[in-house]
Amino acid sequence: MSEARIVVDPDFRVGEVDPRIYGTFVEHLGRCVYTGIYEPGHPTADGDGFRRDVADLTRELGVPIVRYPGGNFVSGYRWEDGIGPRDQRPARLELAWHSVESNDVGTDEFCKWVRGVGSEAMLAVNLGTRGPDAAARLVEYCNHPAGTYWSDLRRKNGAADPHDVRVWCLGNEMDGPWQIGHKTAEEYGRLATETAKAMRLVDPTIELVACGSSNSQMPTFGSWEATVLEHTYDVVDYVSLHTYYQERKGDKASFLACAVDMDNFIDNVIATADFVRAKGRHQKRVNLSFDEWNVWYMGGDDKTQGWQAAPRLIEDTYNVTDAVVVGNLLISLLRHADRVKMACLAQLVNAIGAIRSEPGGPSWRQTIFHPFALTSRYGRGTVLRTVATSPSYDTSWFGGVPALDSVAVESPDGSGLTVFAVNRLIDESLPLTVDLRGYPDLEVAVHTYLTDDDSAATNTAENPERVTPRQAAASKVDAGSLSLSLPAQSWNMIRIGKTAGRSMS
Repeated sequence: MSEARIVVDPDFRVGEVDPRIYGTFVEHLGRCVYTGIYEPGHPTADGDGFRRDVADLTRELGVPIVRYPGGNFVSGYRWEDGIGPRDQRPARLELAWHSVESNDVGTDEFCKWVRGVGSEAMLAVNLGTRGPDAAARLVEYCNHPAGTYWSDLRRKNGAADPHDVRVWCLGNEMDGPWQIGHKTAEEYGRLATETAKAMRLVDPTIELVACGSSNSQMPTFGSWEATVLEHTYDVVDYVSLHTYYQERKGDKASFLACAVDMDNFIDNVIATADFVRAKGRHQKRVNLSFDEWNVWYMGGDDKTQGWQAAPRLIEDTYNVTDAVVVGNLLISLLRHADRVKMACLAQLVNAIGAIRSEPGGPSWRQTIFHPFALTSRYGRGTVLRTVATSPSYDTSWFGGVPALDSVAVESPDGSGLTVFAVNRLIDESLPLTVDLRGYPDLEVAVHTYLTDDDSAATNTAENPERVTPRQAAASKVDAGSLSLSLPAQSWNMIRIGKTAGRSMS
């Protein structure tokens, strides 16, 4: 196999990384909340009933923003059910996931928890069965200091200071026929506009996200975004994107290249948003919030087997290949840092989660945890477009695709550079040369990678460290060039520093 080459130059700037690109998602779905983040009887539970072990892993994951409470769940949710004394909160039939919702965790508990893990809340409002009035009341409850019915009720419920929620989603996947209160683009566009106006009358400083398409395969994709943005352009800041990927029929070669689809999805939504901007002669640009993305092996869960509280739903166990794909999808998000300002790995724990937990038992990192946590930690600063040459291979989904995908991020203080790269080849390592002539002061590189001889290897409660990142010996930059090898089917992080004596840990 011929080698790959990357040119990294400080002039090839894409944009600054908004840390909120490393967000995640907590929905009242399966065991994400109950026995996920919250389990009062657990040995690690804090005074509010939240699991300290899961909170610690959430901090390690490095998520600056967490979307809540849904997801499909929010389209039938009455937020008032989840406030006040727990013994007075109603249990409800939750229609989206065919479960019983106790409402033991609601807005106040979540906002306190999310601050405790060093993050901020992104709240979604119900535009399936509700509208502007309920949404405006929730903003008042969360953000108004005091002196009104809803703000004083928050204070009475124990939150003296406002929750100060900055980012709000105007519903969820309203283009989807599966959604409670599904609407046409025209119906949703009008409702979202009026809801946004009411919410901003309460707090004009909030940021708002309009629902884009649930995925790029929806029959209304493109036209949905155009119609919705023609209604909402002046009152929103972002349009959302959602997508999930899975290996189908053993076609690993295509699965490893699915970031090609994410790139196309993002480019098409940007083009549509900018078309509406030009057509409407708007001054501002609407950016993107990719607030649901992950690997998800859909099918196999029967959510109609009786009404249960916190049933085990969509608890995918991720392997090495899944982790490489997640790492590649992060590269795609970073590559579009000029327009993708927020993103949420869906979800945090248990339900297609980066973290798994057992009731009364342990929690552990899934394989996908590792590329996400390391990218969140080191992928901060200025994104640089890498000019790459690479051998290609054929796929049934996308035709010929490059074996290498990569992006570079210059650290905020200019002291170093991090290159993220994947080798999509299933059975072959890929020699790589990184041209660093634009960075003459860089001298030493540390190569961290994730792969395994068994691409189906997973982390489990019994063996939680089966798959972890590995670190190669430090390499020298020679005359502005760095040479190394990317293992077959691997995610890689190459951190390049200015001085040989500088710690790269």
